[in-house]
Amino acid sequence: MAEVDAHTQEEFFDVLTKTGQKTGVSKPRGDVHRDGDYHRAVHVWILAESTQELLIQRRADCKDSWAGLWDISSAGHISAGDSSLITARRELQEELGVTLPKDAFEMIFVFLQECVTNDGNFINNEFNDVYLVTTVDPIPLEAFTLQETEVSAVKYISYEEYRSLLAKEDLDYVPYDVNGEYGQLFDIIARRYKENTIARSLSLQKQLQRYAPVSLSAELTGLTDADREALVLLIKAAAIMDEIFYLQVWYSNPVLQDWLKEHADASQLDKLKWMYYVINKSPWSSLDENEAFLTTADSAIKLLPEATRPVTGWKGLEYKAAFPLLKPPGANFYPPDMDKVEFELWKSSVTEDQQQAATGFFTVIKRHSEFSLDSSLYSSTVSSTNHSVGSTHDLCSVPFSQEYNSSLTRAAEFLHKAGDLASSPSLKSFLHSKADAFLSNDYYDSDIAWMELDSKLDVTIGPYETYEDALFGYKATFEAFIGVRDDKATAQLKLFGDNLQVLEQNLPLDNVYKSKDVISAPIRVIDLLYNAGDVKGPQTVAFNLPNDERIVKDRGTSMVMLKNISEAKFKHILQPIADVCITKEQQELVDFESFFTHTICHECCHGIGPHSITLPNGRKSTVRLELQELHSALEEAKADIVGLWALKFLIHKDLLPKSLLKSMYVSFLAGCFRSVRFGLEEAHGKGQALQFNWLYEEGAFILNPEETFSVDFTKVEGAVESLSREILTIQAKGDKEAANLLLQKHGKLTDPLKVALQRLNKIQVPVDIVPTFSVVDKILEQRR
Repeated sequence: MAEVDAHTQEEFFDVLTKTGQKTGVSKPRGDVHRDGDYHRAVHVWILAESTQELLIQRRADCKDSWAGLWDISSAGHISAGDSSLITARRELQEELGVTLPKDAFEMIFVFLQECVTNDGNFINNEFNDVYLVTTVDPIPLEAFTLQETEVSAVKYISYEEYRSLLAKEDLDYVPYDVNGEYGQLFDIIARRYKENTIARSLSLQKQLQRYAPVSLSAELTGLTDADREALVLLIKAAAIMDEIFYLQVWYSNPVLQDWLKEHADASQLDKLKWMYYVINKSPWSSLDENEAFLTTADSAIKLLPEATRPVTGWKGLEYKAAFPLLKPPGANFYPPDMDKVEFELWKSSVTEDQQQAATGFFTVIKRHSEFSLDSSLYSSTVSSTNHSVGSTHDLCSVPFSQEYNSSLTRAAEFLHKAGDLASSPSLKSFLHSKADAFLSNDYYDSDIAWMELDSKLDVTIGPYETYEDALFGYKATFEAFIGVRDDKATAQLKLFGDNLQVLEQNLPLDNVYKSKDVISAPIRVIDLLYNAGDVKGPQTVAFNLPNDERIVKDRGTSMVMLKNISEAKFKHILQPIADVCITKEQQELVDFESFFTHTICHECCHGIGPHSITLPNGRKSTVRLELQELHSALEEAKADIVGLWALKFLIHKDLLPKSLLKSMYVSFLAGCFRSVRFGLEEAHGKGQALQFNWLYEEGAFILNPEETFSVDFTKVEGAVESLSREILTIQAKGDKEAANLLLQKHGKLTDPLKVALQRLNKIQVPVDIVPTFSVVDKILEQRR
């Protein structure tokens, strides 16, 4: 940062607690270091991949700390109100004359530095966000433009040699404890570039083997010629949902996808990387608590000639498009360096309409300062500026229709053309309405049109689920499901929709919380032809939409059941699980009818119970807004357990056959082990762990001496009802604290679950399926 003189207003820092939380107080730089206040800074390291060298700078002789010593590539304090990533980009630009976009910066860890220098006059208690910028080759030293008040020289040094010098406490280098937290920098680089290719290939093969490849088929004889023509256009529109979803996951994800695909034939390892990436649609493994299976070293190379001063004979700076090892909880819906405190402070400062946009499904949150910095990315006029106060509220909402305008415009064109061709009036209406919604950002009418869809060709497309937003659970991801309706199975399921209000009135929940006007949920059973967008990792067997509480309150929800997906999962996964984990006496009770019927009831039960709620203080709200990031896991658990309760209720009312009574509980038990294998970071997996552990503690599920499981039919009904009441009451009260306690206590991998998972691991039962769409492939081949 620029040195302070008599003519410059002194820089202010946000004062933090010892745990790194903002106190709401800001103080001048000198006072912060005099008083030893905790504050924030950034460290930016430039690593040359080809030579394994780090760029280091010699601090200017006029610096008030560590003057004249070799130090980090670039570093600086985060001014009051400023953000981490913006500061990192700005510091690199100001100190070294290197101007890079945000996808060059990889946040690798946060380091707390506590030290005293200058005879006790300079106390540095600093939380440092440490970033890594990976270039392909060293940047020529003459390409740098050094800020004289900060930097006197730069050089490259082997990261191993630099670590050795720090370990020896060489007096020419600013000291860092390489055996402490800061050693992570060198460990990360070493792991990244000293990998065993064979071992890594074997690891990826093992991860891939958890998915059973399944070719899905569906009967198209019921489709008109016009519908078949429309289908081709719908597949093209669905592919664009993939395009948007990749971007929603992380901003450098699309270039990573393109790079991996382009290089998939380079080696066996590259092929495995691409295959596993296609399943996860990101560098993070869905079945491994979102652990990264790729690093920035695997990522795309991007050339940016304008990043530095030009050098004769040098084509310019090439860098790796970065992504963090830890999956960002806010995905690409929020600035990566935004926390909940900043979001809530901003939200409380804006109008009610702006608050609704901030927490709504169909916006992303951006920084004003990011727009400003990006617009000047290649401008030489950007110089060091005084950030003494900063903007307290740097955030703003951007509608999806603006953020993804190019993609949504193309998708809308395909939907309009498909709508013109479609033979069903309701499908025509839906496709034209959804196309309009893509450009207006108002999805209400198109969601109503989707609920009223009555067509042999069944289509779901648009932004719906909020699982990817693990920060708040506010933002919707784009997805598409195209299928052919099974008319016979759809007609058989009318029973569930017709009894939703009856189920609501009999829920194990205090009457004051029950809704008087639950609307029957139409249920459509389809055979899936094609899906795209947010369908990564484990495949969904059904969905219940829309999630918009306004529509749920006014019109209820609709359900779509994917029968061929359910059949594939039962055959390849649930039946083998039952053979291993369920006691022999109860194995025959595991059947597809029970599995599929509970899946239906699960989706129905998303539509009952609390949604729009009144809090104890009288304020109107929704369960989603109050429970935030906990909502998805608890809602999935609710739909599951209340689904079991509802099946029992309908059986006792003679609306379903009594033969289901025992089989549904045993099939559910086998299904617990299936879903927990998705990982406890995933909403369905965490919700399933909660249910299993509750029922196990209540004695409803039993672990037998031979390490198989069984259901105690004398206890299971009471345990199901007690958990249903617990979850429904938490939702009705919008009690986030109680939700957190419940999930912490029960939503974990307990010893009984470990026993089951270890047995399944030994015989390598697939965790899920990977569908291929043979019918669609044939249709597209015929149109070429």
